[in-house]
Amino acid sequence: MTTKHEQIIKYIENLEVGHKISVRQIAKELNVSDGTAYRAIKDAEAQGLVNTIERVGTVRIEKKQRSDIERLTFAEVVNIVDGNVLGGKAGLHKTLNRFVIGAMKLEAMMRYVEPGNLLIVGNRDNVHRISLERGAAVLITGGFDATEKVKQLADQLELPVISSSYDTFTVASMINRAIYDRLIKKEILLVEDMLYTKQELIYLHEHDRVARFHEKVKETGHSRYPVVDDSKRVVGIVTAKDVMGYTADDLIEKAMTKNPIVVTPKTSLASAAHEMVWEGIEMLPVVNEQKRLIGVISRQDVIKSLQYMQKQPQVGETIQDLSFRGFEEISDRQGNIMFRGQVTPQMTDSLGTLSTGVLTSIITETSLRVLRRLRRGDMSVQNFSLYTLKPVQLESTIEIAPKILDLGRKQAKLDIEVMHEGQVVAKALMTAHTIER
Repeated sequence: MTTKHEQIIKYIENLEVGHKISVRQIAKELNVSDGTAYRAIKDAEAQGLVNTIERVGTVRIEKKQRSDIERLTFAEVVNIVDGNVLGGKAGLHKTLNRFVIGAMKLEAMMRYVEPGNLLIVGNRDNVHRISLERGAAVLITGGFDATEKVKQLADQLELPVISSSYDTFTVASMINRAIYDRLIKKEILLVEDMLYTKQELIYLHEHDRVARFHEKVKETGHSRYPVVDDSKRVVGIVTAKDVMGYTADDLIEKAMTKNPIVVTPKTSLASAAHEMVWEGIEMLPVVNEQKRLIGVISRQDVIKSLQYMQKQPQVGETIQDLSFRGFEEISDRQGNIMFRGQVTPQMTDSLGTLSTGVLTSIITETSLRVLRRLRRGDMSVQNFSLYTLKPVQLESTIEIAPKILDLGRKQAKLDIEVMHEGQVVAKALMTAHTIER
């Protein structure tokens, strides 16, 4: 039986794109409390089904595929630039293909204005009108208003006209930053990216007999299954090892491991892999917000996906990449690998010395690069101890020398020294787990 929360989510999914909803409307139509409606709408927003805009309301939007994650909707642009919608609210759910800065003459500008674009321009009424007629939305900078004719045209064409108090350069930078952040996010694999929703879901019920477990093993060839209750909520995991010593008539709930580790579709694959390796787990159940089973992932599938992503080009740069930019690999007299780089202004704290956080990031990255040469697969840092001995000033050249103390099949220990002008300025001790297939 579905809950009221799930009924609301299903109702929202069936609404047309662009439909406006509210807490009161949902509560009245589905006969639920305002609180239940509010929580469900927030959940729908987290799932990418709706978007809430200040002074406009909540609008049903098209859920984006991972391939389109870098494409912003006009509703998201409103939130990014702290904008005010002057007209064309019905088109807020549409996505923009690209934005054009209108810092040129009208004739030259119109060569770049196409359907699906967003024109960023100041208080040029004629430009606003022509842009809408060509199928492009308008973002007016400097806090200026639009004429009533432009607002009416925007409503008629369902193309948003947005006003922002920021200047053109700031607005363009904010939108560009949002797209850039999404490109990085796109490269982070989530459990939902490898979850096969069309595949038959195999599980056992807590009131099943152990005999049912043996039947499933013969049918599928698998040796571990999630166990659910009457509401399909995950209550345990049962494996071939668990049922040893139990008769065929014993209940599964007696043999299963209770309160298992579960993941959600939004869990990163790196986190899932860490849980599997650290806890020695071969399979993890995937659950929704109500803790109901929606799929399973295996350790082999997770590692395959992570290894595939390692071969793909990086689109956006993370803080880790930016911190390590400018460092080069060198070798000392004994042939040991070292890394040399300069402390840039972005790497310093308020006192002008190398930030502890950046130092930790650089040490971690150099150590993992050394380990990857010796081990295939991904690495996960388990313990890290940093000892800062001396402050490192801006524009100082530092050398980082990771030394492997112990390298086992699944674990590695390293001692890392950071040197400046031949003196040790920081030391670290790190333990990492190797994730192998």
